[in-house]
Amino acid sequence: MKRALQILLPVIILAIAGGITLYMIVFQKEAPRRQFQAPAKEVVVRPVNRQSYEIVLHSQGSVQARTTSTLIPEVRGRIVAIGSSFQEGSFFEEGEVLIEIDKSDYETELIVADAAYAQADLRLAEEQARSAQAKRDWERLNPDTPAGRLTLREPQLKQAAAAVASAQARVNNAKRNLERTLIRAPFAGRVLTKNVDVGQYVSTGNQMARVFAVDLAEVRLPLTATQYSYLNLPAIYRGENPTLAEGPAVQLSLEVAGETYRWGGRVSRAEGAVDTRSRQLFVVAQIRNPYGRTANERPPLKIGSFVEAEIIGKTVDDVFVIPRSLLRENSYVLLVDKSDGRDILRRRPVSIAWETDDVAVISEGLEDGDLLCLTQVPLALEEYPVRSVLESTAIAAADEAAAAPERRGPPPTAGGGGGGAGGAGGAAGALLAAIPADKPLPAELKAKLDEAMAAAESGDRSKMRPVMAEIREWAEANGVELPAGRGR
Repeated sequence: MKRALQILLPVIILAIAGGITLYMIVFQKEAPRRQFQAPAKEVVVRPVNRQSYEIVLHSQGSVQARTTSTLIPEVRGRIVAIGSSFQEGSFFEEGEVLIEIDKSDYETELIVADAAYAQADLRLAEEQARSAQAKRDWERLNPDTPAGRLTLREPQLKQAAAAVASAQARVNNAKRNLERTLIRAPFAGRVLTKNVDVGQYVSTGNQMARVFAVDLAEVRLPLTATQYSYLNLPAIYRGENPTLAEGPAVQLSLEVAGETYRWGGRVSRAEGAVDTRSRQLFVVAQIRNPYGRTANERPPLKIGSFVEAEIIGKTVDDVFVIPRSLLRENSYVLLVDKSDGRDILRRRPVSIAWETDDVAVISEGLEDGDLLCLTQVPLALEEYPVRSVLESTAIAAADEAAAAPERRGPPPTAGGGGGGAGGAGGAAGALLAAIPADKPLPAELKAKLDEAMAAAESGDRSKMRPVMAEIREWAEANGVELPAGRGR
């Protein structure tokens, strides 16, 4: 009996324990679950609508002369005079005499050529008289027989006429050489470099000066393939050379002595090849009369100046223009959805047609009336609960608060809604009031506090707590007692 009890007692105990455990497992009550509800963040929203947007292309380049030429004499001789405009940097007009070469040798050549022409003309006249007399004599002696060419002296007459033409050509050449002793300006321009002066002997081929035209200036502007696609320039094919008298408008800007000046121009043409190093296309803008005086005493646009350019491109229709800072990861934006009776954030992928440092032009992904979230929400999750305020309402409230700051009232009490924008401002006011005059708040902390308070007034209170904590740390380090609050 004792032996059986020793065996059955542990079995009975284990069976009872197993039964209790099974009962607890089957009939246990599930602990109630509490779902965490994040506090709704106040955000400012703006309804978006389709609109047209004029694209402005930004580029830069160096100013170049439309025409640059080298003055080379066509005759040789000694320089006897130079014009008053033949100095480096001087302006000259088309046809103005810049250099005069000694013309005495060429005047002599003209006299000799005139004399040779007179002799040839006399011989031609004599041959014409002999030919006429020979014809009359032949007709009298041989009335019914035609005369030969030698009888009528036609070869001699032709030779005399050729001699006259040759003499006339020598006279014309002598006159041209005489005219070439005066080096005239081929266009209205400016002297870039000067290589000769009075008394110097020059030969054909010598470079006397380099000059450039001043009626037009040109700027080569590089554009990417995307930028070029938004430029109103026709495609040019073989056999076509369209003129661009009214090409896209260009605004050039140059900073001189701390002041920015502007010049207007037009794109005149596009170059026919892509730069192999930068993979960019170049267009050429022209500016009329770059050295002309203007009513506002604008300085001349000098050759070689580096300028910034704004080119008016195409106008895209039915697009949405939003601040560039609201584009996240260059692929989506945050919208506030009110469809289910509460405000929640949603991510919306968008297609970007154009973007600058300030704006992004959205072609697809948005619809008219969508509420764009303007407040920066760190780590915004899909369906994140928020409280939306229209931008117009927020601006009106901010203007009213700025116009009447005394209406903000005293700091709220411990139980009085310190979580709002007013509560943040009240807590900050209480801290500032507790700081003694002999230990003022550092300017850096004061600037941070002002920035945080401005953000809190617009609905973004994320900056207030870190700033309040910094102020309390500064107070503890400097022995300043501050009232207890939420800033720690």
